Amino acid sequence: MGFIGWIVLGLIAGAIAKAIMPGRQGGGWLSTLLLGVVGALMGGWIGSAVFHVGLSSFWSLSTWILAIVGSLLVLFLWGLVSRKRG
Repeated sequence: MGFIGWIVLGLIAGAIAKAIMPGRQGGGWLSTLLLGVVGALMGGWIGSAVFHVGLSSFWSLSTWILAIVGSLLVLFLWGLVSRKRG
């Protein structure tokens, strides 16, 4: 998957994670993009370590599921960190 593929995957996965996660998350499209890319990386790492399934191609269902689950995890962890600060 190329650079543009990672950006598109990150933006869409981050937006889906923000829509699924209850509560109000701030930030615009840039924070959603960063959330999604970091989540996709984390989901790919966890998927390959635990389930032996990595981020294979852009159109693969496993890639999207791992990216969205990873983005949900990153969003949850970010909520815990920012709640303690604020």
